[in-house]
Amino acid sequence: MPPTEFSGTFGMFPVTHAESEGAAAHERRNMVRERVADEARGSLRATDREESPHSETRSRPMKGRIRATRTTGEDPPGGRLTGGGAPGEQVPIRQVPIRQVLGRQVPGRQPSGRPTLLLWLLLTAFAVTGCDGILGPGGGSGAPPAITELPRALSPTEIQTITASNAFGLELLRQVLDETPDESVFLSPFSASMALGMTMNGADGETFEAMRSTLQFGELTDDEINAAYRGLLDLLTGLDPDVELAIGNSVWFREDLTVRQSFRDRVESNFDARIQGLDFSAPGAADVINGWASDATMGRIDEMIEPPIPGTIVAYLMNAVYFNAGWTRTFDPADTEPGEFERPDGTTGPVEFMTRRDTVPLHGNHLWTAVDLPYAGQAWAMTVVVPHRTLSLHEIIGELTLEDWNEIVGNLNVAEVRIALPRFELEWEAVLNDQLKRMGMEIAFDGRADFTRMFEDSSPWIDEVKQKTFVRVDEEGTEAAAVTSVSLEESGPTTLRADRPFLFAIRERLSGTILFMGAIVEPPTM
Repeated sequence: MPPTEFSGTFGMFPVTHAESEGAAAHERRNMVRERVADEARGSLRATDREESPHSETRSRPMKGRIRATRTTGEDPPGGRLTGGGAPGEQVPIRQVPIRQVLGRQVPGRQPSGRPTLLLWLLLTAFAVTGCDGILGPGGGSGAPPAITELPRALSPTEIQTITASNAFGLELLRQVLDETPDESVFLSPFSASMALGMTMNGADGETFEAMRSTLQFGELTDDEINAAYRGLLDLLTGLDPDVELAIGNSVWFREDLTVRQSFRDRVESNFDARIQGLDFSAPGAADVINGWASDATMGRIDEMIEPPIPGTIVAYLMNAVYFNAGWTRTFDPADTEPGEFERPDGTTGPVEFMTRRDTVPLHGNHLWTAVDLPYAGQAWAMTVVVPHRTLSLHEIIGELTLEDWNEIVGNLNVAEVRIALPRFELEWEAVLNDQLKRMGMEIAFDGRADFTRMFEDSSPWIDEVKQKTFVRVDEEGTEAAAVTSVSLEESGPTTLRADRPFLFAIRERLSGTILFMGAIVEPPTM
């Protein structure tokens, strides 16, 4: 049974034309608008009746759901792309295909008769250990060699990009929890940052500056950001042969529009993205895009877009991440015990605690206790941070800076620890427009937006950014192996009992990249 699964979708951006700077350009754009509006009216006649009443409430995050399910580990057949490219052509995706059950199209703000860019940043994370655990509860000598260094040094721009992604992720998590303080959260800073970074290649002027500032890239140019992601894609996906990590990107656009060659070149070469024009009015257009999702996710996502595609949509931009790793050493199911998890309001709910006594990387102070539970060759790890009982998780996250996070992970030292971690499965979904606007990206969501570097004949704005995620953790997840050369404290083991709201992250330890980050607030069940 898979112990840990991560899955999600991220983002939609509808866009309208920005105001032109000259009379000739204004007249030319009006002609384009009229032509596209005529096409849109025809397509919208069939879809206007289906406009969802949810559109007025779409910016409200969906409640994080923790639920019990069973997964078989059997993958449906992957879909194949049709209607573009060579027969049988595979989706460019790094390392391994992606698994995940994804979301549906969510109606957004679509100005009548004006073309819209609907950007799906598809975040998929699926971590499976099952029988893939490297060591059983009793340990042994079968573990792979520990990965203690990167195969090459990180460039200065890669370091700055990782730092920016981590800082962006902490702020995004804080913004989400501020809005929904009583709900559990799970998101991917790296995927969100990379997907928005890819989109920046189509932005210009104040829109580019606002996105760069929100993503905390500082003064990095788009060429430097692209090169950093190019290097990180190659580095992270091949770092640990016992960890499956794949990252895929694609851009699907309405075939009567012209993608700028510079945008195509940048996205293809730096993000391995497939860029494909389609007749969005054709009955099978949604099936083609869904085929990409199905193929990329090994059949886990077979209907990401509900046909027909609305006439105002001009493009879908997609990003997918797949993570599959086994714990270095598993928890023993025989040691799992019932207990109570305390909510922020003081009430409790029943949970099942995975328990273990072992030597693991540990850091504690008067604010929190943190442990690292590495995967496979120990380059990747789950970091669990439990606040002191006198402090709430929201107090900790509300003040947690990137420097604080670096202090936590930089001061982990091997010690003997009694661990009690809940088994949990969390499905989470939210529209992130409001959070990104508050973080500085407001201009990208209205008529002031400038995405003229994406299309020659359309200047859209972002309508919606959406993320949907899924995580599963049980006994067959990762626990750090002991470092036998380190002496233990004579006073006995420290206890880390996650029986109240806690923070957790899936990170690559050597580069510092935070791939996923979450907060468990409600009593988790499985």
